[in-house]
Amino acid sequence: MECKGEEGNCKGWAARDPSGILSPYRFDRRQPRTDDVSIKILYCGVCYADVNWTRNKIGDSKYPLVPGHEIVGIVTAVGSDVATFKVGDHVGVGTYVDSCRDCDYCNVRREIYCDKRAISTFNAIDKDGSITKGGYSSHIVVHERYCHKIPDGYPLEKAAPLLCAGITVYTPMMKYNMNQPGKSLGVVGLGGLGHMAVKVGKAFGLKVTVISTSESKREEAINLLGADRFIISKDKDQMASVAKSLDFIIDTASGDHPFDPYLALLKFDGIMVLVGFPSEIKISPFLLNFGSRCITGSITGGTKDRQEMIEFCAKNKIYPEVEIISIEYINEALERLIKNDVKYRFVIDIDNTLK
Repeated sequence: MECKGEEGNCKGWAARDPSGILSPYRFDRRQPRTDDVSIKILYCGVCYADVNWTRNKIGDSKYPLVPGHEIVGIVTAVGSDVATFKVGDHVGVGTYVDSCRDCDYCNVRREIYCDKRAISTFNAIDKDGSITKGGYSSHIVVHERYCHKIPDGYPLEKAAPLLCAGITVYTPMMKYNMNQPGKSLGVVGLGGLGHMAVKVGKAFGLKVTVISTSESKREEAINLLGADRFIISKDKDQMASVAKSLDFIIDTASGDHPFDPYLALLKFDGIMVLVGFPSEIKISPFLLNFGSRCITGSITGGTKDRQEMIEFCAKNKIYPEVEIISIEYINEALERLIKNDVKYRFVIDIDNTLK
């Protein structure tokens, strides 16, 4: 299916309404400014955010909407003031493409928490008043600050999920010192985020326990991803067997679920980090107060952390598990994602399938 009947210098696929159905769409990208990098997109990962915004689940979708914020490609042009990149470099773009660059958070490269709000890669109002459009497209133009080098030799199709899934688990693991060999980590949920938490945790030398609702994921959790233990969260005996044994928990589940059973798995002074988005959190103060436990939240990360994460994954040969798809398959892929029917991240082959 080709982009016909519309004008613009960029080809893409867009949702036109809350049905979320995507189809070919042409639009204009800006010409590179002096501090911009222009990137030919080769691959784009598929995140659950793409479901949420194409279907207006958040209530602020701006149509036509071109999703995608796990972007990998090759530099085709650089502005005259760009010093970090050159034509031919392999690069990635993550969940945001700009920020104020002047607040306390931007000044320490934690732009995701920008006082004036980071400008998301798609469905956000850019500084020029236009609506940002994501990686389900042929190219993108971004300020060099929000572009990241992909080390030579790293498989580009596997680099895409690092830009959201990878950084989302890496950031809190570094912030809360989950990089101490021999410590114990629990990972709740084994999807795109959870499988990356297992891989990064093992690279840090942690003892990793996967906590899942699905027995069918046991073999891959242990034999493919390298987890040390696997327990079913609905099995009280299995949960009791690891009570007060974990130093850390990363909870990647976005569906509503109880929190007390997981908090009970933490040692005293243990930390549980929420990176998913359930509709509410209910916890027992007793488990927190008498266990000196902590529950906190986190989202993606700043540009400094993202580049460090990419280099860490390259050095330690951490590769996301991906299923490569064509852009024509994206509507089916989003339906499968809703059903958790993916191991473990869809990645669109933009270069070979976007016509």
